[in-house]
Amino acid sequence: MKRRVAILGSTGSIGRQALDVIARHPGRFEVVGLAAGRNVELLAEQTARFGPRVVSDASDGARGLHAVARESGADIVLAATDGAVAFDAVFAAVDGGIDVAVANKELIVAAGELLVAHAQRSGAQLLPVDSEHSAIFQCLQGAPRERVAAIVVTASGGPFRDRTADEIASATLAEALAHPTWQMGVKNTIDSATLMNKGLEVIEAAKWFGLPGERIHVLVHRTSVAHGFVVFTDGNVVGQLAAPDMRLPIGYALAYPDRLDDRPRSDDPIEALGGERGAPTTTLGFERPDQGRFPCLRLAYEALAAGGTAPAILSAANEVAVAAFVTGNIRFGEIPVCIETVLDRVDTRNVSLEAVREADRSARDAARAFVVERTTARH
Repeated sequence: MKRRVAILGSTGSIGRQALDVIARHPGRFEVVGLAAGRNVELLAEQTARFGPRVVSDASDGARGLHAVARESGADIVLAATDGAVAFDAVFAAVDGGIDVAVANKELIVAAGELLVAHAQRSGAQLLPVDSEHSAIFQCLQGAPRERVAAIVVTASGGPFRDRTADEIASATLAEALAHPTWQMGVKNTIDSATLMNKGLEVIEAAKWFGLPGERIHVLVHRTSVAHGFVVFTDGNVVGQLAAPDMRLPIGYALAYPDRLDDRPRSDDPIEALGGERGAPTTTLGFERPDQGRFPCLRLAYEALAAGGTAPAILSAANEVAVAAFVTGNIRFGEIPVCIETVLDRVDTRNVSLEAVREADRSARDAARAFVVERTTARH
């Protein structure tokens, strides 16, 4: 039988690539639900092509997201929205025993423990879509969790990996969006430039795999071919390598526990590992990230250590700060300043879904206040 798929965020980068995967495998998948934001023209094109049962856009609000996630008859929901907009819809799907492939960093960062607990109660399966967490998930297949010593997520380093701190602080929007290897949406690309994406992924990894922050490491790997490693207690290291193409982890999550029957992009092994076709050699290089130049990574580790709703506060403040940078209201170097200010201002508490919602609201209010203060000061 075809696996019935609903997509929350179908017009975004991940949603579009997921539909590319589905279109290549019409015998494996059926699209039963699509939810988008304000790009109604593209949503209409997707609807005409895939014929889902339930369709929603931003005008339908939370009710539309819930309908796509819970009432479309999906076997699996791909959560590919940014921010907290789809939290309730995803929890509703999980509580209904529907599997969820998660490409929404903020969801796992802010409410990962809660989502895992809900999935354990309902029997729903949670599958990571981020390339790094998909890599770790694949490396752990069949491995005893008590034999995991550490995990490593890799980072491209973003467009500013060779810039000084002063150059980074004054970077323009165009410079921040010039990612060297990945094609992503604006928010994720800016997060890559600040390395907040890696900070969020460290927090995600802690929630996905149950490890403390000190056992989760980040290494800069410029070619984005090696996506993650697991270091085992006997000294063996298992890694996952693949071309930097988000359709690969998307396809793995949608087909799990099977794999899709796609032809490799190249029959040349060096080209498949990111090298030049026909080249005699290639290399896999790794570097330690500089948290001095990229303070967002430091802030993420600190939020993970603080626990409670601190990760939710970090994520919400970052979302507001990034939006303010994109619209020209703050400088690139003020993004981490905004986040640190909000972490100092907003109280953390024990995690519940209502506490997460309140922390998200409070953090956004505090971040907006910071933006107004900086904008007013410059004028």
